Amino acid sequence: MSSESVTPSPPLAPWLQTQLQTLLAQRGHAWLLSGPSGLGQFDLALALARAWLCEQATEQGACGVCGSCHAVDVHTHADLCMLMPETLSLGLGWPLDEKTQDDLDSKKRKPSKEIKVDAAREAVTFTQFTRSRGSTKVVLVYPAERMNAITANTLLKTLEEPPGAVQFILATEAAHQLLPTIRSRCQGHTMHWPDFDQALAWLAERAGPEGKAGKLPAAADLHTLLAAAGGRPADALERAQAGPSSAIAQHWQALPKAMARGEVGALSDFGPAQAVDALQKLCHDMLATRAGAEPRFFRHADLPVQPAGKPGAAGATGAGVGPGFAALGAWAKELAATARTVEHPYNPGLMLEALVSRAQLALNSK
Repeated sequence: MSSESVTPSPPLAPWLQTQLQTLLAQRGHAWLLSGPSGLGQFDLALALARAWLCEQATEQGACGVCGSCHAVDVHTHADLCMLMPETLSLGLGWPLDEKTQDDLDSKKRKPSKEIKVDAAREAVTFTQFTRSRGSTKVVLVYPAERMNAITANTLLKTLEEPPGAVQFILATEAAHQLLPTIRSRCQGHTMHWPDFDQALAWLAERAGPEGKAGKLPAAADLHTLLAAAGGRPADALERAQAGPSSAIAQHWQALPKAMARGEVGALSDFGPAQAVDALQKLCHDMLATRAGAEPRFFRHADLPVQPAGKPGAAGATGAGVGPGFAALGAWAKELAATARTVEHPYNPGLMLEALVSRAQLALNSK
């Protein structure tokens, strides 16, 4: 991969920089970075790897200008092994081994969404090679929950007793899915949630100008996108970069009442996993407001009915507080079950129709 094809990573978010310095001040050959999606596990893991490999590292992290930092930037560092699903490696521009790339180019198979056992075996072999530069080698595993039991067990002995100066970083968005034996061999670090206003300021800086006019996204729209992401800045940034922030924000605000009306088109731009995630957030907010609490992902005005004790006009389901706990609880359980199998090869169109039909039934129940 040429140096022109990859640009250096942007500066770490302030809350990630603080965590990086904390991690660098501690000793340990294997770290497990865990927390919900959107908190920057991969960014922090890569920054930690860069610092460990850097030729002029400081307490704040990598220098960003040495040959080692440049090699990481252009994805060619010989002492860094990126253990990721093939789909993610392709999406992030990290090179695959020659045989895997040839198989994918010739369409012999599709890229894997799991971390394959063959890749784990190559990572173990990588740890046994002599270092090319510097004083350490690094294996970065992300997302670690994508290792099945066979893959995880392949890494286990090397993770416990790495040969020479080898360091591991495992980053995950679902630590509970990892084998207990993997978790027990790592030092744990729980990702920090940033303050909402701090995350909003970072989001405004990173989102940048939109469209040909080069206008900055409106603060209100970014607020909506950050709330839609549950305060997770990386997830909000992904939403902000998917198109005009105003259109995405308006679409999100209109979604609850569109579901109450059974409008399948409101989810036409969502993949099955995104649709289930959006409906789980809607279900959460309906349950919260039904209990008299504040919604987290939507505004009160976005929801199909006004919550208990809140004055206002009737929504899509009529006056009152809307569906009861039993109907919403049953819907929540069904969505949770669907989320566990959402990556199965269902017909996307039929699946969205079924999801919207069930949402309409739940939102119009009494």
